[in-house]
Amino acid sequence: MTQTTLQLTQSKDVKFGTSGVRGLVSDLTDEVVYGFAYAFLTAVVDKPSTVVLGHDLRDSSPSIASACAKAAEDLGVDVDYVGALPTPAIAYYAGVSGFPAIVVTGSHIPFDRNGIKFYTASGEITKADEQAINHAPVTLPARLSTELPLANTAAYDAYCQRYVDCYAGCLDGRTVAIYQHSSVGRDLFADLFQRLGASVLALGRTDQFVPIDTEAVSREDHERAKVWASEYDFDVLFSTDGDADRPLIGDAKGQWLRGDRLGVLCAKALGADAVVTPVSSNSVVSESGAFDRVERTKIGSPYVIEGMQALTSGYQSVVGYEANGGFLTASAIKIDGKDLAPLATRDAVLPLLAVMRECREKACSVADLDAQLPAIFTASDRVKGVVPERGQAFIDLMARLPFELAETLSLGELIATDLTDGCRLTFEDNVIVHFRQSGNAPELRCYSEARSVERAAEVNAQALAFAVGQL
Repeated sequence: MTQTTLQLTQSKDVKFGTSGVRGLVSDLTDEVVYGFAYAFLTAVVDKPSTVVLGHDLRDSSPSIASACAKAAEDLGVDVDYVGALPTPAIAYYAGVSGFPAIVVTGSHIPFDRNGIKFYTASGEITKADEQAINHAPVTLPARLSTELPLANTAAYDAYCQRYVDCYAGCLDGRTVAIYQHSSVGRDLFADLFQRLGASVLALGRTDQFVPIDTEAVSREDHERAKVWASEYDFDVLFSTDGDADRPLIGDAKGQWLRGDRLGVLCAKALGADAVVTPVSSNSVVSESGAFDRVERTKIGSPYVIEGMQALTSGYQSVVGYEANGGFLTASAIKIDGKDLAPLATRDAVLPLLAVMRECREKACSVADLDAQLPAIFTASDRVKGVVPERGQAFIDLMARLPFELAETLSLGELIATDLTDGCRLTFEDNVIVHFRQSGNAPELRCYSEARSVERAAEVNAQALAFAVGQL
């Protein structure tokens, strides 16, 4: 019987989010996974000779990858299995090899969920590609999975060499503490940073999956970082989410940097002319005055990539970043006379290396570099268990009637409303409250912005409490 992936998922919690397919592990059955992989390999990349396949460290990921491999096998497509690796490493290797890629990962979302990301040889799939996958015909065979082969190490090597070529010695004499938890890149990072001259301190390793969200760092991880800073002497603290495409960087005192401020620091260090970032990112990107062009988009890497591509003909150096810190490059970047090839998917390593190289050149610390940016700060958190219908109804209410929120939180005059993605409300004294329904999980996100860390956190907590009362 022939079905589309939409039909295969009709009664399941599986759909495309801001970046790839996401769903409950219990709903990501072999039939559903096979269907998505088959549809991608027929409707988007037209039965290529080879597909690169890899995954993160979630317990469910290898079995999902085996169903993807079976779809490729049935289509006569060779599988270049690269094992458990960072998503950007897999995407980079696929791009330089000229092959599409499938990456099984749930990124930062809860352990009971997982997902699949798809890449053509030129990068992430588009929203149009998602629709093609959703509507492609799929005929399911009797057997829906196959044994995965031994992992090819070529992707690991290529990703590390990308940075060794351009950033050799940039970490000489530095101590990098790595909060390893269950990040798929934990061993690669230690190896790479040592090759670049660093002494590496491995902390917090666990075999139990930890859903680190770099946009909403938990209270426990804030405290953990400060404890480590009191116990150890390091120059920078580095971590990522589960699939290692979103960085989490802390200074020598264990203070985590917001991803959207980190993105500005990285873009400045790279000498970018044009920057593309979602509407949820901190306004410091505009107020810094460091860039010729700043473009705001809907939230999600496909929108950032689309925005970057639109600017490449007019600007020499075009980059992008998301509020989670994931950094993308649409242009080749000159680093000490060498070209860092474009990588138009989120990457966690480049922000660390660019910032640490800048610190070396300016003889300053990470905290010093961050302090040079305008004093605009963001706090973010979420209300879990909010289904899209409820979340969207609340967002629509805020767009129509924001005055109750303003009165309850004593925010003063409403200056502007931005409906690019969710509802972003700007009040007097540069206070911003932005509500948005997550595309990856059933939760309502809230981003708040103010002129101090304390005020941003206060507004965020009050705005979330207000949302809970309305929901």
